[in-house]
Amino acid sequence: MPVNLTVPDPASLHPVPGIRLGIASAGIKKPGRRDITLIELVPGSRVAGVFTQNRFCAAPVSLCRERLAAGSDIRALVINTGNANAGTGEEGLARARQTCEVVASMMGLKPENVLPFSTGVILEPLPVDKILPALPAAKEDLSPGHWCEAAHAIMTTDIVAKGASRQIQLGSRTVTVTGIAKGSGMIHPNMATMLGFVATDATVSQSLLNQLVKEVADVSFNCVTVDGDTSTNDSFILIATGQAGNAELVDAASADYIALKAALSEVSIQLAQAMARDGEGATKFMTITVEGGRDHAECKQIAYAIARSPLVKTAFFASDPNLGRILAAIGYAGVPDLDVNAIRVWLGDVLVAEHGGRAASYTEAKGAAVTKEAEITVRVALNRGRANATVWTCDFSYDYVKINAEYRT
Repeated sequence: MPVNLTVPDPASLHPVPGIRLGIASAGIKKPGRRDITLIELVPGSRVAGVFTQNRFCAAPVSLCRERLAAGSDIRALVINTGNANAGTGEEGLARARQTCEVVASMMGLKPENVLPFSTGVILEPLPVDKILPALPAAKEDLSPGHWCEAAHAIMTTDIVAKGASRQIQLGSRTVTVTGIAKGSGMIHPNMATMLGFVATDATVSQSLLNQLVKEVADVSFNCVTVDGDTSTNDSFILIATGQAGNAELVDAASADYIALKAALSEVSIQLAQAMARDGEGATKFMTITVEGGRDHAECKQIAYAIARSPLVKTAFFASDPNLGRILAAIGYAGVPDLDVNAIRVWLGDVLVAEHGGRAASYTEAKGAAVTKEAEITVRVALNRGRANATVWTCDFSYDYVKINAEYRT
């Protein structure tokens, strides 16, 4: 079951002025499943995105990149679950375009005004024969308050829907930030390994929004891993509708930009952590912090070596403080000139390793007490600089294998 994660209260997800969401059932994978989401954006909205670095990227990812790079006026997003439309070649692109054309036609838009997103099984044709007839129902369902319904509709193997919201003051204006995401397996970044949609009614210049989406992704979705597999469909989209009436943000050094970035980051971090908490078969949520590095990159490199180690993850599932697995991961992370004698390692508040070996004060009972908890922190001090990095992950349980063995059945 998900680790300390509950379904968001629909009332907690503030509507974002300028956005309406509609849900419908196409029965792509399961009859009656609400698996189509349509998001309508008010004219003048600005959109930015970052996407998977997997070379086998899905057809909708290619189309989104193309349209955002061209500076298209994005007015609608269409999302399906149950089929990834990845590994589908030119036919996959044609079907993604066909979906956008139908959305555009029924909403009075041009096809290039629509961004498509898909998630689900790879290497299977997108079933447009099911999707296209469901689109009018999604349009009829459009409502500003359907964020929670949309969070449910984009799920695949997720157990819990993922949504988060904040409101802040920019000058005399109240600004809303609300987001939803899906992700439970095939989670490992570069970019964010999932689908995520975060919107605000703030007015932000396009160039600053392009900067914001990367900065926010780097402190949130690019800091989470479940299984070390980077998906073909990862997309993180940031939308600014400009309906709050604040003075347009154009300066990254301004107090208003810093405040908005903090709110967007808080929402995105909550969504990213929810993916690890809801990792396939997860029973433990783990925070891996590496500090005292020469730069952020080497800290993150070591943190990920620990976080994606199957041996570390299975040991934590068994509540086994197998310290050798953590030290081995630090050692093979590939950071040059690492002085292992200078490194200190903690499980929770328990010092477990120093001077190249087990800490004199450490006992197995202390370590076991920490690993029995549902939330575990591993802290590594490299003692060679001032940089730090934090990564979130989960354990590997029997259910992870079961879920993925039965994914297509």
